Amino acid sequence: MESKTRKVVVVVCAVALVAVFALVMVRIAGLDAGTSLALPVSGLPYAAVGTLIVFPAVLAVRARWLTLAAAALVALQVFWLAPRFVANGAEIAADAPRLRVATSNALRSNVDMRALVELVRAQKVDVLAVQELGPKGVGMLDDAGMRELMPHRELHPDIDTSIYSRLPLTAGGLVNQPTTWPQTTATVVVGGHPVRIIGVHTLWPVEKPAAWTADLRALRAEAGPNVVMLGDFNATLDHTPMRELLAAGLVDAHAELGRGWAPTWPADRPVIQIDHVLHGRALRAVSASEHTLPGTDHRAVVAELAYQAEGS
Repeated sequence: MESKTRKVVVVVCAVALVAVFALVMVRIAGLDAGTSLALPVSGLPYAAVGTLIVFPAVLAVRARWLTLAAAALVALQVFWLAPRFVANGAEIAADAPRLRVATSNALRSNVDMRALVELVRAQKVDVLAVQELGPKGVGMLDDAGMRELMPHRELHPDIDTSIYSRLPLTAGGLVNQPTTWPQTTATVVVGGHPVRIIGVHTLWPVEKPAAWTADLRALRAEAGPNVVMLGDFNATLDHTPMRELLAAGLVDAHAELGRGWAPTWPADRPVIQIDHVLHGRALRAVSASEHTLPGTDHRAVVAELAYQAEGS
């Protein structure tokens, strides 16, 4: 390789690796919590791909320090991301009771209500959490057939999120935590066991990153073995507040199944996953899928969970 060309390649690779290094340091130090740095952190998987692309070029120019730096960054990012692509392998008893849940952001009641009802019917959903569903949307959803399909509901269209269910609901209401707007909750019984459902919608970090962080941190107090949190978290698995929430005792259904790449936003060309189904240790993920519905900018997520407490 000519000396001039080599210098150009070295400079380009060095700049790229410095940018990735800065992002890695933000994640390590948790600097995205409460700051606008949450935005670049959401693109960490793309940075990992970029590092893999740069690595062969670094090898080609035989720049020792750049090679060591690139190798270290690749190793660290593989350590972070690889577990999401490996299913946990835990066996689920054939007779373990199942619960099928779904979440959809209705985009201020603009989602195609008939398409949402058809998704619930086709996927045999037991419990549905709908964010951004206003009073008008509640009526539209019932007109589309939801009342017959899911007669049990915990409605809070004046606030944000409502929960619909094929199964009877108890202990319905609003979560008593200091989130930007109250989160909706209700309990269903699965195989004789109570499972608490929490429909989640946090503020997004662009508007008020401190409030976004506070929302996610407040939810840690609600984590438990029999809890399912699902909805629009406005956070990826790389964000510090989301990792703290998972550390409180929750599992991301997609990551548990080894489906670490399942972007849900924006719906037409999804690039990041901010819609999640999280569950406590008494449940295991059986399946998870994403579905595009007309009229909304989020893909809906459907997950099947099995009730199987630790040790069973």
